[in-house]
Amino acid sequence: MNEKTCAACDYPLDDNAIKVTVGHREVEVCCEECAQKLREAQAKAGA
Repeated sequence: MNEKTCAACDYPLDDNAIKVTVGHREVEVCCEECAQKLREAQAKAGA
């Protein structure tokens, strides 16, 4: 069975996962802190 994990930290996801759009893909993260990390990384890559 494939268990979903956080796109930022590989923590197992539960029903409270947060969806974040990175580029043209939607990924799921475990918490707002991980969501912010992905947003910041995307901003740096786009600059």
